Amino acid sequence: MICVSIGRGRHKHLLAEHRHLVSEGAQLVELRLDYLKRNINLPRLLDNRPCPIVATCRRTQDGGRWEGTEESRQMILRSAIAGGVDYVDLEEDVAALIPRYGDCKRIVSMHNFRETPHDLEAIHRRLAALDADIIKIATMAHSPHDGLRMLRLMRESEIPTIGICMGDIGTPSRLLAGKFGAPFTYSTFHHERALAPGQLSYQQMTEIYHYDGIGPDTEVYGVIADPVGHSLSPIIHNLAFRELGLQKVYLPFRVPREDLRPFLSDCEEMGVRGLSVTIPHKEDVISCIDEMDESARDIGAVNTVLFQDGKKIGLNTDLPAAMTTMEPALKSRYGADGIKGRRALVLGAGGVAKTIAYGLVKQGANVVICSRTQTRSELLAEQLHCDFVDWDRRHNVEADLLVNGTPVGMHPNVDQTPLEKRGLRREMVVFETIYNPEQTLLVKLARESGCEVVTGLEMFVRQAALQFEIFSGQQAPLGLMRTEVKRVIGAARE
Repeated sequence: MICVSIGRGRHKHLLAEHRHLVSEGAQLVELRLDYLKRNINLPRLLDNRPCPIVATCRRTQDGGRWEGTEESRQMILRSAIAGGVDYVDLEEDVAALIPRYGDCKRIVSMHNFRETPHDLEAIHRRLAALDADIIKIATMAHSPHDGLRMLRLMRESEIPTIGICMGDIGTPSRLLAGKFGAPFTYSTFHHERALAPGQLSYQQMTEIYHYDGIGPDTEVYGVIADPVGHSLSPIIHNLAFRELGLQKVYLPFRVPREDLRPFLSDCEEMGVRGLSVTIPHKEDVISCIDEMDESARDIGAVNTVLFQDGKKIGLNTDLPAAMTTMEPALKSRYGADGIKGRRALVLGAGGVAKTIAYGLVKQGANVVICSRTQTRSELLAEQLHCDFVDWDRRHNVEADLLVNGTPVGMHPNVDQTPLEKRGLRREMVVFETIYNPEQTLLVKLARESGCEVVTGLEMFVRQAALQFEIFSGQQAPLGLMRTEVKRVIGAARE
């Protein structure tokens, strides 16, 4: 179950959002009384309520907005209990001062906006001793392992426990709470009005992640990146899982570089069966896995990790997706031989650039590597036995194919381009690997120059479809996934 937190300054707005949420299927709502600007009228909020309520009046020190005295705040909480509210949220230091009354269930809570303390179990024991029906612990996550510690706490607790790691690193703890035994988790009314760091909206929780369908037997998949908030992978993978009726969920895992190895070690306990891998981990992950397929080994980049029989297996779906995506444009422009014997300028030397450069060399192209870091260009050129040029000389290369394998132009830096218009020729095929936005500045300049253009959206969808088939063993609904990506990108642009 999801508890939706509402914080508004006026009673009528609080009531309107409460009714709206119930019409959308919400079963539990938290009324943040500390947001109200005038005298709090509890009967108006509690009488004829359309669904159960958690009454919360949070002090500023606990992340709230209460500006009155502590005495009056505790009086409001007592009045809510006497008025028959379904749940009341009491902080650790006041729980013993406010006695149990009637059928109201007591949520005894602790919030730490600085860190996830090392002594979570001791904190939990203290809260459990305060006549708690439910224990709530919310802390700030600084590493993915903090989230696992919180999930473990919920799983092992005898008293129903809600454990939340705040911040984007902690998002998985919110989404996996039900799988690990929490009675409910929290969301906000709207994604632009989060009441706590990293809080997702009710719409995101239900429409993207289908939270109420996540249980103990749900298989977990996800994407690891840093940052990860821009990724559309959760949207299309979860849509495909639901379309095929699979008991699986796909999550965003923000994993800083220094946390990569410990995170992969934690995956088994979290129930993770497979991962998509993107910036900045495609190369670093190689040192953390047990086996690789041939293409991933030759390329030196992994974009998929499968957890199977106690092993971490590295795969690469970028290569077949990129080659399949480019092929029609190359044959249309250069005939049946496509890129064979022609010059290809590959911008970048990271995971995706390395993958595409490898594929082009295999197809007989004369590849030139050009990265903003010259040492990386030199190293990749040496590995692939091809040429490289300095970044400052990239506009002088007369190429038949241009591949942008850099993040330059990716959302939110949409006014940037890795190659100015002076470096584009009408005869070129331009392949942009960025998919968000689909119409990058490079794509726009290439079209203005008369180039044949291939956008990154199709490659993204194809590599995701291949990952989906690895994860599920079933054919991906490719058309559905493509349509959804176009819809989401178009909606964001509007």
